[in-house]
Amino acid sequence: MDNAILQAIEGFIATPWVYVAVFVIAKLDAFFPVVPSETLVVTLGVFAAADGIPNLALIILFAALGAFAGDHISYFIGRKSGTRIYARLKPGSRTHKAYDRVGDMLKKRGGIVLIVARYIPGGRTAATLTTGATKYPLRSFSRYDAVAALSWAVYSAGIGYIGGRAFEHNPLLGVAVGLGLAVTIAGVHEGIRTLRERRAAARAETAD
Repeated sequence: MDNAILQAIEGFIATPWVYVAVFVIAKLDAFFPVVPSETLVVTLGVFAAADGIPNLALIILFAALGAFAGDHISYFIGRKSGTRIYARLKPGSRTHKAYDRVGDMLKKRGGIVLIVARYIPGGRTAATLTTGATKYPLRSFSRYDAVAALSWAVYSAGIGYIGGRAFEHNPLLGVAVGLGLAVTIAGVHEGIRTLRERRAAARAETAD
């Protein structure tokens, strides 16, 4: 069964269509977050480590371009209907909290939030929609988003590549390890962020 899966995957990634797929899925994931673009990029990074196919640099390039294009679609959706989208969110839901969090961060730190939010669960779409809804300057948005998209692509493909190098004779295990690393790093980041917020809230209460 594993061999059949591997053969099917390897047959696809050996074609140029794999880069089209990376671009399209990364683009969709920017404003339709149920599409697992990070999983795909990590997986392709694993196979790139195993035998150099697909090309790691091209994976990063097309993933970054797709994310950049999708983020701009999300930005313009936010400009047109961001307020209505926010109003429909269920109060207290994870998505609602992500939007509130990103909105506060935008007020405090500006465009740098676009880079940070890409690594926060639910934050990527919230950040791009919110920047559009608040009429954040397009030129500044594009500049920060280019850094965010490229850093995300390098991170995701790099995590996969590390897993692939460690298990180059068992690509499926490499995929599992790569995805595990990505989830672990995201979880640690989220845990540290939550701890800092709680400490800051506690200090504010003490000061009052």
